[in-house]
Amino acid sequence: MSDVRLIFGCGYLGLRVARRWRDAGQRVFAVTRSRERAERLAAEGLEPVIADVLDPATLTNLPVAATVLYAVGYDRAAGASRRAVYVGGLQSVLAALPPATGKLIYVSSTGVYGPSDDDWVDELTPCRPEREGGQACLEAEALLAAHPLGQRSVLLRMAGLYGPDRLPNASDLRLGRPLAAPEQGYLNLIHVDDAASVVLAAELRAPLPSLFVASDGNPVLRREYYAELARLLDAPPPQYASPVSDSPAAARASASKRVRNTRLVHQLAVRFAYPSYREGLAAIVAGQGHCQG
Repeated sequence: MSDVRLIFGCGYLGLRVARRWRDAGQRVFAVTRSRERAERLAAEGLEPVIADVLDPATLTNLPVAATVLYAVGYDRAAGASRRAVYVGGLQSVLAALPPATGKLIYVSSTGVYGPSDDDWVDELTPCRPEREGGQACLEAEALLAAHPLGQRSVLLRMAGLYGPDRLPNASDLRLGRPLAAPEQGYLNLIHVDDAASVVLAAELRAPLPSLFVASDGNPVLRREYYAELARLLDAPPPQYASPVSDSPAAARASASKRVRNTRLVHQLAVRFAYPSYREGLAAIVAGQGHCQG
């Protein structure tokens, strides 16, 4: 068991963690719903498990893993609600995991905090989410805490992931189109490679159970972020169009907060390759061809 790892959600973040575990000599199982995706994972040297967290009948004969990473994201195309994915999916997985499972690292979201009026938040800040996603994540956290495996778990409340192939609105900036986003409000970010480092640090050094807020600790005003991205892309200065009042963009803007990562840095000794959006954006743009969105 000591060399076995199991990942639910082997996507943007999960695949990077899987590769690092693989390169360290671990045997990595990755759950996917798609046979085509399973073939690609196998080509990476991973061991695919075709199953669906929304279908408990498929979650059979899971390997006994020293560490399980649960990083299932929300796929709008799947047609299920966020609660079904985040809460129902986790419930099914907890019921299916072998009792001898070592530890579980659960990727949650800073969306659990809700509106904060630009205040600083951390692990001790009360959670009062108003949006569906934050409410579902908080319910999933409570579900895990009440389960026996919760005593062997690490909760990571991730800030917004960005990185290669994930720079929202880059295409609109290049074309000089107004961004359907408010100019005000803070963004809390973490480069996906640093997020993978956080997962590995949590596996090695986090006490059990524990909770960490995972961000680069350098919140940036939205207008400053897009001004820097436009500069790096040699694009016109950004323009903004007010988002529709009931749109996700408007909801995100209403929950502006600043995320503090003191506990993460001190207890897990994480060193960020990209300590702020400036270093991260510069590296992505310099990579060329990785600025979709």
